[in-house]
Amino acid sequence: MEIKHSKAASQCCQANDLVGRKSGILLWCLPTLAILVGLNWNVARPWLWIPALLVMGIGCVVNARRCARLHCYVTGPIFLLGAIYVALSETNLVPLRPGIFLCVVFAIAMLACLAELPFGRYRKSA
Repeated sequence: MEIKHSKAASQCCQANDLVGRKSGILLWCLPTLAILVGLNWNVARPWLWIPALLVMGIGCVVNARRCARLHCYVTGPIFLLGAIYVALSETNLVPLRPGIFLCVVFAIAMLACLAELPFGRYRKSA
């Protein structure tokens, strides 16, 4: 009976998951494209990266709340912190090395997604 509950809970979570919907394109694919464009366009970088990271971060936070998607608990705050860091670099309070910055942010995001392999896609409720 517990297996059915777990399977039913997983299906419920999957139905609320924003990743599998068309909104996923707007929340993660287009911002990722903006980030890649900003990598080589120095003048527009903050205007592309800050909104892109905010959209991705807010999307992940909402997704973590809606369906308890495991990687969203990590990626949401990382993307939001990334947006803050880029804003601080634009005011010359912190240095920004774009290539290293993106490698760190996307490496953390990738590791968070890979964590779903052993731990499951959705956080289990107690």
